[in-house]
Amino acid sequence: MANLQKRLPDNVAGKFYVDSTCIDCDVCRDTAPANFKRNDEHGYSYVYKQPENAEEVALCEEAMRACPVEAIGDNDLTLLRLQEKRKISCTKAQN
Repeated sequence: MANLQKRLPDNVAGKFYVDSTCIDCDVCRDTAPANFKRNDEHGYSYVYKQPENAEEVALCEEAMRACPVEAIGDNDLTLLRLQEKRKISCTKAQN
């Protein structure tokens, strides 16, 4: 799963993002070209436009699942996982 703390600055604000573990494989740009672009200078992909309809959301989710290094993140999923980690940590600390 992508790391929100490693989120690339090129990403537009919103749900989806690419982090610094991107290896520039082109999977996301092939899968969701309306939403991902390449930073030619530094050799990585980033979200240049957040999805605006259900089809684009589905394509971004597909790109996220297909990413070989899991460099594409979803803020909603990231926040849920952080909350779960905190719950587990709190539970362990109380025991």
